[in-house]
Amino acid sequence: MAFFDCHFHSDALGVAATMNVILPQPSTSQIGMAAQKHGVKHPTLLLLHGLSDDHSIWMRRTSIERYASKHGIAVVMPAVNRSFYTDMAYGPKYWTFISEELPVIARSFFPLAEERELNYVAGLSMGGYGALKLALTHPDRYAAAASLSGVVDIANRMHAFPQDAMLIFGEGAEVRGTASDLFHLAEQVVRSSQPSPQLYQICGTEDFLYEDNVRFRDYLRSIGLEAKYEEEPGQHEWGFWDRHIQNVLEWLPLPNRA
Repeated sequence: MAFFDCHFHSDALGVAATMNVILPQPSTSQIGMAAQKHGVKHPTLLLLHGLSDDHSIWMRRTSIERYASKHGIAVVMPAVNRSFYTDMAYGPKYWTFISEELPVIARSFFPLAEERELNYVAGLSMGGYGALKLALTHPDRYAAAASLSGVVDIANRMHAFPQDAMLIFGEGAEVRGTASDLFHLAEQVVRSSQPSPQLYQICGTEDFLYEDNVRFRDYLRSIGLEAKYEEEPGQHEWGFWDRHIQNVLEWLPLPNRA
């Protein structure tokens, strides 16, 4: 794999932005690394960070480069601050950045596939929310989305982060039933004629977000939106996410698994 620490200007944010990118590089001489490549342009996983982290965290806390290598998949890891992947009421337009600007910029820099069936998104905690939000808002762009210990019920959870909630949504804003509510977005996908993305949801049974994840799982089932759901003993921590990002990569509908 090749690793890039990429700094670039974002018109959407109005400031310099950052992302880490890893790209497949088949080799017969890298010790201890399996490698695979699918074609000229790479299947791509957009991998999102949580509330207290940045673009570097997946590289620092997991072996994502080694895990991705054997699958022949590119991984793009951007920084979005504490935005909850939203155009903030009192801050930058991170939703515009992550959903519209970043894919175009990343593909202009790197040989990343544009086809829906070769694009996937995943994330942990706040990033799990962002991953599902992207795939449910744009099911025409992402074939699959995975949430690890995700903040899946943001309307129920933002009371725990009052300052962030005010900056993101505005004073007294109602989130339930809006384009920021995953329950609402899931219902919109079911009602639409667009193909549904494959969904994968996992959470530890000792995680403080466990009950929210069970409630979202049950809601998806009630409206007929199919999703793979897993749970096991575990908390909101990197050992859990390091293990399960490997499962996510195995689950992704990559071309060689079709």
